[in-house]
Parts: sequence; C-alpha cells; structure tokens
Amino acid sequence: MKRNYLSAAPLALVLALGSLPSTSILQAQSQQSQPDAQQDQQKERTFVGKIVKAKNGMYALLTDEQAGKGVYLDDQEKVKAFEGKSVKVTGVLEVAKNLVHVTDIQPA
Repeated sequence: MKRNYLSAAPLALVLALGSLPSTSILQAQSQQSQPDAQQDQQKERTFVGKIVKAKNGMYALLTDEQAGKGVYLDDQEKVKAFEGKSVKVTGVLEVAKNLVHVTDIQPA
C-alpha cells in the first residue's frame, strides 16, 4: 500500500504545480488581448464599396460584391442618398454587430 501511495504522490504534485503557471499565463494573455481588441475597434477606418439596401431593409456597404460581404451602417438617413453608388465611408467598426458608426461618407 505504501508503494502505491508513494508513486501517486509525485504525480499529484506535478499535476498540481503544472497547472498553476499555465493558468496565470492564460489569464495574462486574455487580459492583454482585450484592451488591444477594444483599441483596434475604436480606431477610425476607411471602407470602400457600394451602398445597397439589404433584405432586412437596412442600408449596408457592400465591400466585396463577388463574395457578398459588407458591413451595416448606423446613419441610415445619411447613407440613403448614396444608394446604388460607390462610396468611401469613414467610421469606427463595431465588430460584434458588423456595424460601422459613420463619421463621413463621400462618393468614391
């Protein structure tokens, strides 16, 4: 019985000690990556594409016509005048909603 107990003790100690550093590293990485992601999200960017009316009735900027990819635009009234036209939109992308908070829109 002592033999089984003694051989299991080092294994338990290695497992307990081995999990501590990786947990703190993972926490440090997640804490560091969150501010970077938020900071990138808050940077004003320029998007180029064509203004289209999506199936849900909202205006969107179609940035890749072949793939059907684009972003929704928050200022629907401002964007409405550019429907069907190629434009350059400046704004901040809210990644979670795939929504650009428009600060400027101009013909491309």
